[in-house]
Amino acid sequence: LQIKVNKEGVIEDAKFKTYGCGSAIASSSLVTEWVKGKTVDQALDIKNTQIAEELALPPVKIHCSILAEDAIKAAVADYKKKRGE
Repeated sequence: LQIKVNKEGVIEDAKFKTYGCGSAIASSSLVTEWVKGKTVDQALDIKNTQIAEELALPPVKIHCSILAEDAIKAAVADYKKKRGE
């Protein structure tokens, strides 16, 4: 997951690259829409359970929503690291 953040710390855009099943792609796509307009800290509040519920993922596909949540955390961590936070 890649995020574009403005000077105020608000995510203006997000893009993803996922190699996986339809559930993984859908989870990543949903996350890109949900994080836009949020601050980086607000984006961290998005949980895999919310993603799974929104997409009505079956129990065997819950790991796809976990990957999407982990991608948010990684993108925010990378952003903060580059800013020296």
